Formats: sequence, structure tokens, C-alpha cells
Amino acid sequence: MPARRRLVAIAVSVVACLGSQALPAAAATGSAPVVSRGVTIPAFYDPPETLPAADGAVVRSEPLRLALSLPGIGGPLPGRATRLMYKSTDAGGQPVAVTGAYIEPRAAWRSGGARPLVVVAPGTMGQGDQCAASMGLEHPLAFNGQTVSVGYEDLSIYRLLAEGAAVVVTDYVGLGATDRLHTYVNRVDEAHAVLDAARAARSLEGASVTRASRVGLFGYSQGGGATAAAAELQPSYAPDVPLAGTYSGAPPANLTDVTEAIDGTELAGALGWSLNGFLQSEPELEPLANARLNATGKAALADLSTMCVGDSLFRYGFARSTRWTTDGKSIGDIIRSTPELTAFLDSQRIGKLKPAGPVRVATGTSDNLVPHAQSRRLAVDWCRKGADVTYRPLPLLDVGSPLINHFGPLLADQGSAVNWLTDRLAGKPATSNCWTMPLQP
Repeated sequence: MPARRRLVAIAVSVVACLGSQALPAAAATGSAPVVSRGVTIPAFYDPPETLPAADGAVVRSEPLRLALSLPGIGGPLPGRATRLMYKSTDAGGQPVAVTGAYIEPRAAWRSGGARPLVVVAPGTMGQGDQCAASMGLEHPLAFNGQTVSVGYEDLSIYRLLAEGAAVVVTDYVGLGATDRLHTYVNRVDEAHAVLDAARAARSLEGASVTRASRVGLFGYSQGGGATAAAAELQPSYAPDVPLAGTYSGAPPANLTDVTEAIDGTELAGALGWSLNGFLQSEPELEPLANARLNATGKAALADLSTMCVGDSLFRYGFARSTRWTTDGKSIGDIIRSTPELTAFLDSQRIGKLKPAGPVRVATGTSDNLVPHAQSRRLAVDWCRKGADVTYRPLPLLDVGSPLINHFGPLLADQGSAVNWLTDRLAGKPATSNCWTMPLQP
């Protein structure tokens, strides 16, 4: 099947499985509403001018309707959701508002001790505010002719709720909250957003989780990078949030390798999200971007800044970055030949610090979108530092589509990942298998 026809078939399959819903309308607001690709973002997502001093402090909250919910005795199933905004600190040390959602489960926690909390770090959603995972809980599939947003993280969230664990999902810095652009795959922004989500959930009025609750992290793809970075930075940034366990699936630990891998694939649009995010957090890189990107490339970045994954698949699937540059070189080639870019991406590499608590790294051996080798290298790097690592290679067949090679392990391993994490939340010790991997360079 030709590549573009295969892409359309993938997208149609997703739509057929999830059904179609209209996108949400915004609440009334006194200021001019933010509109992203025909979607008016609810006024809740507009941050106030002044934020609280404490990281993780709740700025505001409101009830959130779950699209997939059933009435039950004592409350809705699988639980009662709250949309929230909380304060975090960005990579530049500045205060930032982050949005997300907390779900109080109806299922009981049966493994003893206080009800645990899991922070779910979403995989790639896009860069438009309408792509936020908290909106995906309310509208699992949103389509209006200009944008397609799929809340595919809902499955892992509901599995965790069924185990009796409370869940808080972060939208990350700039995704949802309308005051800035999403800093896609920025390790510090993502790690802080994940850890502060746990703090926010513990202080949320009506939540059953407390400081006595064990905390776990769960993420795949972009989410796997976010949870991996959070596990590394927790001791210094959030010592008050000890981690019982961290699941990091297909983590983009080395962005130079990932940038080269996604170029020309179904998810080539993520190149634009990465570049937009880098320029948001590191404005001194802007002269380099202006000099190396041609008009087509600059237009693509502007277009992608408001897109979700679904939009990107149709508009920029299989795009090659050689068409975006002034000299016809790929973005990967430019990065490797530009010391400033090489140094910046090296500062984003995950694996330089020992993670807190036990970690489970899972990666498909045929994953050539977020390359298997660099994810495995993360596990090896952590093992060398004496971390408690459970490494799980997933030997699935290469089906010829980098997108399916990447997302296939997400579904194949999700049940095992949930079981591993709930065991950690129950206080069961992990068994490291670092001995199975050669640790020498």
C-alpha cells in the first residue's frame, strides 16, 4: 500500500474505533477568547496574571465531565474528575501555569495503605491548545474540519483507575494553558510539570490522596521522556514527592537521534513541534533558525504550532525537512554540524542522572520512530549509575510503518506496565535486570 494511502487508512481506523464528537465551546470570558484551528479554548485555560509562590499550588479547579462514564451507586464510574490549573516553574526558572485533570476513582484500593496516586504524562498530542489531554478526557475524539484531536491516553488512565489508584494527568507547559507555546520534549519543563501535578493532586480539595500516598509515574513516548526526566530531577526539584515507581515507555532520551529518525515519517510534523518548543525556551537560538529555515520551513512551523497529531498526519505526514531549509540539508545534518544546537540538545539528554526509585523502561525492538537503541541506552546509562532498572525489550515485528512500529508496543505492553506500577504502589520490591545488559561502552 502506498505510504499516503496507508496513512489515511490508519487515521480512518482511529476514527472508526473511537467515534466522532464535536469540539467544546468556550465559556464566556471578559477578554478576547483564544481560538486554535477553529476551536475556542474554554476560559478556564487562560492563566491569571499572578500565580501562587509554591510549586504545585492549585490556581483554580472545576468539575470535568468524563465522556466515557457510567452512573453508579455512590458516584459515576470510573470516577469523578476535576479540571485543574496549578503553578510550576519552567526551565528558565520562571513561574508558569500548567493545566491538567485529577480523577478520584470509584474503585477501592485493595493492596493496603493509603490510596496511591499515579501521574500520567501523555504521549505526543500536538502543539495546539485544543490538543490538551485534559480536554481529551471530555472529548476522546474531537473533529471540526480544521483539527483532529484523539485522547488516546484515556485507555491507560481508565486502567489505572480500575486498579483503585487515583490519577492526575498533566497537560505540560503551554499545552492547554493559553499564555505560551507548548515546549514539546523540553526535559525540565516536562519533569517539573509531572512532579508539580502530584503536589497539586495532594492538595486538591476533596481528593483522597495525601502526603502518605505512594506516588507513581506513567508515560509512553513523549510521556516516557517526561517521566524519565521527572525520575531524574525528583531528588533535587521535588524531594517531598518520593517515587514508588516510574514507567518510562519508548522514551525519547536522545533528541538528536529522534530528530533524525522521525524526519520523513508519518510523524514528521513533530520536527516542527520540537523546533517551536526549543525556540520558546531558548530564544537565543532564533537567529540560527531564521538563517537556516526557508519560507516553506517557517510557514510549516507556524502552521504546526496550532496542530494536533491528527492534523499533522494528514498535512505533514512523510514530509522531509530538506524542503524546509535554505541549503537543502536535513534538520538532523544541521544539528550535528552546528555546535550551539549540538550543545543544546545534549543538555536535553536524559540518562545523565540517577533516577529516584525503581524504574521500568520498555521499548519495541523494531521501533524506528523513537529509536529502540537510544531508549535501551537510557536503561544502560541508569544501570551504570546503580539505579533499580527493569528493562523490557518488546520484540514485535517491523510492519513497515514507523508510526505503527512505535505505537504497537504501547498497546502490547500497557497491561504489564500497569501491573508493574501497581505492584510498586502496593509496596512490593522491584527486581532489577541490569545484569542482562552489557554495561561497558
